[in-house]
Amino acid sequence: MSDQTSKPVVVIPTKSVGISVLLTVLFGPLGMLYSTVGGAIVMILVNLVVGFLTAGLGLLLTWPICVVWGVMAVNAHNRRLLAGSQG
Repeated sequence: MSDQTSKPVVVIPTKSVGISVLLTVLFGPLGMLYSTVGGAIVMILVNLVVGFLTAGLGLLLTWPICVVWGVMAVNAHNRRLLAGSQG
């Protein structure tokens, strides 16, 4: 009989940058919930304030920021997953 104990393997799929871009372009900060929940909450609040103060024109600036933040969050998530699987 072998003395080796089996370790459970947890499989966490990577996130797709394309899906992140699509969701964020279509839904703005709500689409960011796919890539980063904390960032989505921050940008929802920022969009509410900026949208109110600028009658919606400020969203032309904050919406692309949401897309970039979403892509960066997905890349960071995937990098952490791959770094953890190497060890």
